[in-house]
Amino acid sequence: MEIRIYYEDTDCGGVVYYANYLKYFERARTQYLEERGLSVAELRDGGTQFMVVHAELDYRSPARYGDTLTIDTNLAAVGQASLTFAHVMRERTSGRVVVEGSAKLVTVDDNLKVKRLDKPTLAALQGPPETRS
Repeated sequence: MEIRIYYEDTDCGGVVYYANYLKYFERARTQYLEERGLSVAELRDGGTQFMVVHAELDYRSPARYGDTLTIDTNLAAVGQASLTFAHVMRERTSGRVVVEGSAKLVTVDDNLKVKRLDKPTLAALQGPPETRS
């Protein structure tokens, strides 16, 4: 997916504020799910929520106001009740790596108790993106 950097995304020096990368990665994970036919809202309404339990980011180079970034998101590991996503963010024109990171999520029920992923959801997560015609 692509993210365009606006002034509101930056600090007083025009560089992306470090915490915003976590928000961009969240958007990328949501898109990853949607591309596989999964809706965060529908999963939540069905009693399955995702909770981030660990996140890591390695800042490689600054992104600035006006840049457009691309985010590559992959499912790096799958457990019975956990998912680990890997993210690489690049500046679109140069391909320069801006940030690399990962996030481990657990699935929980409405009471925030750990819950196993059902087989159809697991299959969708591990499958290819849906093609739209």
